[in-house]
Amino acid sequence: MYIKKILLVIALLGLIAGGIFAYYVYQAVFAPNTSFETETTTIYIPTGATYTELIETISPVVNDIYSFDRIARRKGYINKIKAGRYILQKGLNNNDIINTLRSKNSPIHVSFNNQERLENLAGRIASQIESDSISLLKAFKEESFLEANDFTPETALAMYIPNKYEFFWNTSAEQFRQRMLKEYKRFWNESRVSKAKQIGLTQNQVITIASIVQKETAKVDERPRVAGVYMNRYNNNWKLDADPTVIYAIKKHRNDWDAIIKRVLYKDLELDSPYNTYKYASIPPGPIAMPDISSIDAVLNYEKHEYYFFVANVENFGYHKFAKTISQHNRNKKQYVDWINKQGVKR
Repeated sequence: MYIKKILLVIALLGLIAGGIFAYYVYQAVFAPNTSFETETTTIYIPTGATYTELIETISPVVNDIYSFDRIARRKGYINKIKAGRYILQKGLNNNDIINTLRSKNSPIHVSFNNQERLENLAGRIASQIESDSISLLKAFKEESFLEANDFTPETALAMYIPNKYEFFWNTSAEQFRQRMLKEYKRFWNESRVSKAKQIGLTQNQVITIASIVQKETAKVDERPRVAGVYMNRYNNNWKLDADPTVIYAIKKHRNDWDAIIKRVLYKDLELDSPYNTYKYASIPPGPIAMPDISSIDAVLNYEKHEYYFFVANVENFGYHKFAKTISQHNRNKKQYVDWINKQGVKR
């Protein structure tokens, strides 16, 4: 009888211990283990992160880091850490958190436009993905890559078509560059390539003229007309005489890309630079900025007209007055010069 009681007690203790263990296992694996109050939170795991670094990253967003650690070890996650951007839902348990970190790298939307140089582009992209601006710029300027894809240091910016793209946060500089090359080739479809040939320009020349159009007018509906002016000049062997190219040449000559130049002076037109279209009749060696798609298409579909001149319209700010003859242009120009003098703009 006594032995039976002992066995009964042992059995009861075993059940209690088992219950406690089962409860612990349930709590460790299936009980909610998030500490943030928002519906979601985002964590970033850098490339090459160690398990110790992962624990430091995850600690602020979980209630019990010790139970997370135990389950992570049991599931073999400590040796399979993957870099990326992960979105955690409020109330996830350890099992769900680890499954998310294993397989749900969440993409982001990367956007860029109106970058003046590759350096600016590198900085813009580095603010959105893991790669830093130095590695990005190095990839952008890699000579073997440029040569293999018919680009030069001057035309390299033309490869990056401004838009919104989906990337993983941990995209490397080389992966970003390769994706942009793919998007560039996709952009230059059969229709656009055919139109470039029809107007007698290479793809790089189209983008270079588009960059001038971009700088000349912010009005999308006016861009085909402005492009038509430059194509009229180009087709008749005129110099392009584009103020934005002179401004670019000045900045490049001074190596001062932060300079703000509101007015081009006559002395500036003498600057000896291949980007100075008042001095040289050829199209500049590369784009002076990153043109929007609307500017590129404005060149490919430029408005057919007889205008050769244009100047800012002080009666309709943002737009321009166009002229067929120099005498008409001079009248329009006088109105603009009188207005800008009244504003006291010296430079």
